[in-house]
Amino acid sequence: MDDIQYLQCRGGETLAWRRVDGDGPTVVWIGGFRSDMEGTKAVALDAAARARGWDYVRYDHFAHGRSSGDWRMATIGRWREDAICMIDSLEGPVVVVGSSMGGWVALLLALARPGRMAGLVLINPAQDFTERLMWPGLADHERQAILRDGEIRIVEAGRGEYVLTLKMFEEGRDWLLLDAPLPIAAPIHIFQGRADDVVPWRHATALVERLTGGDVRLDLIEGGDHRLSTPDDLERLVEAVDRMRHQAFT
Repeated sequence: MDDIQYLQCRGGETLAWRRVDGDGPTVVWIGGFRSDMEGTKAVALDAAARARGWDYVRYDHFAHGRSSGDWRMATIGRWREDAICMIDSLEGPVVVVGSSMGGWVALLLALARPGRMAGLVLINPAQDFTERLMWPGLADHERQAILRDGEIRIVEAGRGEYVLTLKMFEEGRDWLLLDAPLPIAAPIHIFQGRADDVVPWRHATALVERLTGGDVRLDLIEGGDHRLSTPDDLERLVEAVDRMRHQAFT
């Protein structure tokens, strides 16, 4: 099945998604902040699913890509809720693959639906990024503008303009994960670039320290950047997902 489908979630908003029909636990791609399901890693997993017979789903977050939603209403809680909506529309166990912010959403999903998790593969996971990475990384005048006006406009070279809202930062505090143990029983495999200038590699080690209840593997990729999308990176990702799928059968 190749055509884009639409899943209705809370408030009548729709998530755009694509599926490859196959066997075994469904591999579910959860993308990063301002990324869509047509990114390099999502498409590489699609190709692997077709070649290897996986069941595979990728989708766009609320207010991302071809999904509906007002960006100014976008929050971590909303993205978590829509991931749950997507998983609840599927049957059987899932292997969730989360990149950057998608790693945070994947962890929240695993806590909300523990019985559905066959495993998680996380790429430069950005749990708590609103509070621990993005807010401290803003200039003081930017933080003051958000507090005063409720939002600021950000311009990124090559990535266009977008708005950061006070709502996103305040609501994100409801979903912070690094202040308490994380009892996730499913196996977790984390890939973290040592040269990531968006999510520092020690952010991944802080996550590992909090995870309890299951096997955790952390691979620090020397020279790896935030995207981890070189041919070697993509091969590592595909093989990790394939191993996670096979573990679900044993």
